[in-house]
Parts: sequence; structure tokens; C-alpha cells
Amino acid sequence: MAAGAAVPGLFFAFAAMVLLIFASVSSPTWERISFLNAPTGGTTTHFGVFGYTGSDTHVGWFFPGALGDSRINDHLFHNLTFVLILIPIAAGLSGLAVLFGLCGAAYHRAGSVFMTLLTALAFLVTLVVWVIEMVLFGIARNHMRDRGINATWGNANWLVLGALVSLFLGFFASLCGVFGRYSRRRATY
Repeated sequence: MAAGAAVPGLFFAFAAMVLLIFASVSSPTWERISFLNAPTGGTTTHFGVFGYTGSDTHVGWFFPGALGDSRINDHLFHNLTFVLILIPIAAGLSGLAVLFGLCGAAYHRAGSVFMTLLTALAFLVTLVVWVIEMVLFGIARNHMRDRGINATWGNANWLVLGALVSLFLGFFASLCGVFGRYSRRRATY
């Protein structure tokens, strides 16, 4: 292996990519992963990146009638649901970091440099989207609880947080990997 120092950054970038992919396929695609869970009647509505339980899969959505009202269905909250598309974008950036990390670990220092830059960019995008989704779903959760609906946090919030931490660690690990050894010592005769 050309650069063993690039491997820890590669591992953290890969872990972040997997976590962000799981968060991206949240409800309505995969009901077990959601950002917010709200019981209505006898069922529970799960909210995800591309909609909620029973909705079509699309970018940008309004809260359903039984759970949302004019306060959380205004244009500000609707526009914030568009920003959730940054989660799959961060997953893609992490995937590119993994590809460059493979090049850096197997071949050349330039791959590790690009992995470092893409990991930093993915970290910034993930940080922005994590703050926005926590604010969005936190306000919606509190508003629903004020109306007597026992809304709870979903597991996708913590998946995105785990990816954020992994990208943070991956950035510094890949930064150290840039300064690793990339050539074999020549045998002196």
C-alpha cells in the first residue's frame, strides 16, 4: 500500500457516506428512518428528507393537515424542507471523498489532498443541514407538543450527527494522511 496514513481518513469518510445515505432514504422511502415521529389517530407519521408517511417522494413539502397548521405550514418552513436536499448532496460529496481516498491510499498523494478538501466541504454542508433540520423539526416538534400531539425525535437526526462527527474526524485524519509516506525506501547497496 502506498500510503497507510490515508486509510483512517478513508474509513471516516466511508462511515459518513453510509450514515448520510441511510438518512437520505428516510421516510417516505424507508419508514424505519425518520427525523420526526408524530402519532395521529392510530398511526404514526414519520417525516423524512423527501416527505412523510403516505406522501409522494419529492423535494419540499408541507406538514400534513392533521399535524400542521398555518404557523408551521408557512413559506419559511416549506422552504426549509427544500434545504433537506443537502443531506444526499453531502452523501455524494462523502462518496467522492472516498473515491479520492482510495486513489490516495493506493497510488498518489493528490488523492489524499482531494479527499481532505472534499471531506472538509462535506463537513460544512453536513453542519449546515444538521443545524437547519434540527431547527426545522425542533420547532415543528414543540409546536405539535403545544397542541397535544406527542411528537418525538426520529433516528435520522442522530445519523446525520454521527456523519458530522465522522467527517470532522475524517478531515483531520486525511489531513494527517496528506503528510504520510508515499514512496518506498530504496534499498541501498
